[in-house]
This record gives sequence, C-alpha cells and structure tokens, in this order.
Amino acid sequence: MSVAAASRGARLHRLERSALTGVLVREVVNFSSYWRSATFSSTVEPTIYLLAFGFGFGSLVSRVGGYDYVDFVGTGIVATAVLFSSAFPAMFGTFVKYQFQHTYDAILAAPVDTEELVTAEALWVATRAGVYGCVPMLVAIPFGLEPSWGMLAVPLIAWVSGYGWACFGIAVAGYAKSIENFSYIVSAVLTPLFLVAGTFFPISALPEWAQVLANLNPLHQCVELVRHAVFGFQGWEDIARLGVLVAFGLIMWRIAIRAMTQKLVD
Repeated sequence: MSVAAASRGARLHRLERSALTGVLVREVVNFSSYWRSATFSSTVEPTIYLLAFGFGFGSLVSRVGGYDYVDFVGTGIVATAVLFSSAFPAMFGTFVKYQFQHTYDAILAAPVDTEELVTAEALWVATRAGVYGCVPMLVAIPFGLEPSWGMLAVPLIAWVSGYGWACFGIAVAGYAKSIENFSYIVSAVLTPLFLVAGTFFPISALPEWAQVLANLNPLHQCVELVRHAVFGFQGWEDIARLGVLVAFGLIMWRIAIRAMTQKLVD
C-alpha cells in the first residue's frame, strides 16, 4: 500500500500518457492471444443478422424508408456490431479482471489510477468496436450496397459510439454484485434499445411516444449517422446526433470511473 501511495504521490497530472499507454499496451499484448475468438464472436453474429433479416425480410419487403431493404439493414446493423463488440466485452471482461483474475489490483499498484485505467480500457474497447462495426457494412457491399466516400467516416462514428457503450459496460460491471446480474441489463436495457434503434425498421412506424424514446437511444443515433454517412450527410442534424453520442460517452465515462473507484476501493 505504501509503494502504491508513493507512486500516486509522484504523479504529475490526470490522465498521464505513460499510464494510458501502459494499460493499452497490456491490452494489445493480451488481445494477441485471443483475437481469433473475439473477432469471430464480434463479427459473425451481426453478419448473421444482416443475412437473415436482409434476405429473409428483404424477399418480402423490397424497400423501406426510401432504401432497398438490404441497404437499410446493412447500414443499420453497424450499430448492432458496435454494441456486441463494446458493451458486452466491457461488462464481462471488466468483471472477470477485477473479481477473478485481480488484474486491476496489479495495475493499480503501478503509477496508474482508476480514472486512467477506465479510460484506457474504454479506449481499447472502442478501437475494437470501430473496426468490428464496419464488418456488416463491408459484407453488404457484395450484395448491392453501393460504396461511397462517406463510408470512410463510419469507423469514427463506430468508435465514438463504442466508447460510450464500453464505458456503459464498465459501469455495469462496477455496480454488479455478481455476473448473473448482467442478465437483467441484457434483457431489460440492451435488448429493448437494440430493437428500437431503427436497425430493422424505421422508428416512424412506432407510436409517437415510442418515437420520442427511440430518439433518446444512442444506438439510434449511431444507426442514423451511419446511414447518412453512406447515403449523404444531413448537415446540422448529424452534428446534433454526433453531439448526443459524445455526451453519452462523457456521461458514461464519469459514471464508469465512479463505479470502478467504489468497487476497487471496497
């Protein structure tokens, strides 16, 4: 404890680059041992959704929301891939690291504080989400989705969205008393948000009260930003949507830091 306290006492400022880099390098090295399974689980499931809905419902509904249905789903499913590759790994990975592996105890013994630990973990998960989130869109291209220059903005959109969901997952892990508690979050929070994100059908088909709630859904903002990036940006509307994602990420970041600080101190 005295060594850790002395290390923290010598710190220069918040979010030191050396501390963030140290945690990130550890994550990259560790990821090299399981990247195949992580890539498989984060990309195959959203791709299956794309193929099942795009061609299953696509055979019944040719166009929706002014788009070919395959294009509609192919762009919308990006948000699903981001969710699967950020919130879920952050929840389960964080819980395992502090509860069973005690990885965070070892990291915090170095000149790294909880704020830097949470920030670095979220940055790493968001980076993975930014890559994995593009896979369904790339898969949709051979099936008719027209490439466009706006697609180059999709990794950034996925990264910003993924950062917020990564912090959400870390916060959930910080407040959870057992890993079984995640079932409540998945069933009562993530699944409803996933279904009303506008991925598989436009939210204009929902009742007015549901549309209002859907517009507060960060997943919906990600869906709309990706569609507009591919088919044409909508100016200030998209800037506002991006602002919502940034605000979501910042709020969840602070909540995640608070949750993990309480958990690691206890």
